[in-house]
Amino acid sequence: MKPSSPRRNRKPLSPATARNAALINQLATPGLGTLMAGRLVMGIGQLILALAGFGFIVVWFVSLLRQYYGLITGDTPLTPLTWLALAGAGLFLAAWCWSLVTSICLIREARRNAPAVFAAMPPPLIPQGPTSD
Repeated sequence: MKPSSPRRNRKPLSPATARNAALINQLATPGLGTLMAGRLVMGIGQLILALAGFGFIVVWFVSLLRQYYGLITGDTPLTPLTWLALAGAGLFLAAWCWSLVTSICLIREARRNAPAVFAAMPPPLIPQGPTSD
């Protein structure tokens, strides 16, 4: 069985869980919502891509600040390191697009599973108030 194929013992995904996972994926951290939805391999892959992209951008920014600080003291030449920023942005964008596709798949799966999720829930208990005799 492939790691990304659906497991037979996986609990059906509710629409609320799929919506929350999609929001976390798109607005917070790519991969984190996928992990919350129980897709371990895809979530870890998306998270690693996003963190690698963020790491590249942080390294670029720190090196740029060091160069500008060196310009103040007058002993460091300015060397372009835009490839670090572009590589980081590309990796993060790839992780975000992957998490977008995964989020769409999660929402579609939750819509297909909606009757099964609601059928497994017991009916709500309505408290009986005092009767007037």
